[in-house]
Amino acid sequence: MTERASSISQLHPRIAVFAREPLLGHVKSRLAEEIGEASALVVYRAMLARVTGLLGSADIADWDLWVTSNIFHKDFITNCNKTNIYIQEGADLGAKMSRTIELTLQREDANAAVVIGTDCPALTADYLQKALDALSSGVDVVLGPAEDGGYVLIGMGQPHSTLFSTIDWGTDRVMAQTLEAIGACGLSYQLLDTLWDVDRPEDLQRLRLLNPPLDWDGG
Repeated sequence: MTERASSISQLHPRIAVFAREPLLGHVKSRLAEEIGEASALVVYRAMLARVTGLLGSADIADWDLWVTSNIFHKDFITNCNKTNIYIQEGADLGAKMSRTIELTLQREDANAAVVIGTDCPALTADYLQKALDALSSGVDVVLGPAEDGGYVLIGMGQPHSTLFSTIDWGTDRVMAQTLEAIGACGLSYQLLDTLWDVDRPEDLQRLRLLNPPLDWDGG
């Protein structure tokens, strides 16, 4: 990892939460193959509520919800108190994240952007604060690795579109390819602890081990 001497004297971060519209048959497709579409939707809605609830109570940064469609969906309205809900722009996940970071950093009240999703209920306020601390120290990019080879968080103080343009999204090569792109650009980076996300039925057992637990089926 390379280092940069300068730091951000006063960090003004915004966190962007990426979310799909909670529709039957349109979320957690790999889970749905095993537990059914209705149960997969319940899991997804519970995780959406968890991450937005965390951000609402932690009060560590302003945040926005960036959704695939329908900013007026009742779950979005409820979880965001009817404000700061935007439509993702771009042809694929990389383009959408790149554009979201660009738009976030164009705001007068933001000089750092962090993107997270709804699939990692293990995210905590302390974890997010560590990401913000890294950016405040002057690191170009901060990443939260995922066990499956992707990442659960990415943050930066300047837009770097090349970090999103040559990635095989949805594969176990995402993190490795992102680090290669960071190196090719000569950027500094910091890795946070590796977390897990919910993609497979066996991941559901870990939800009850969280603090507080996420009992998605009421059990």
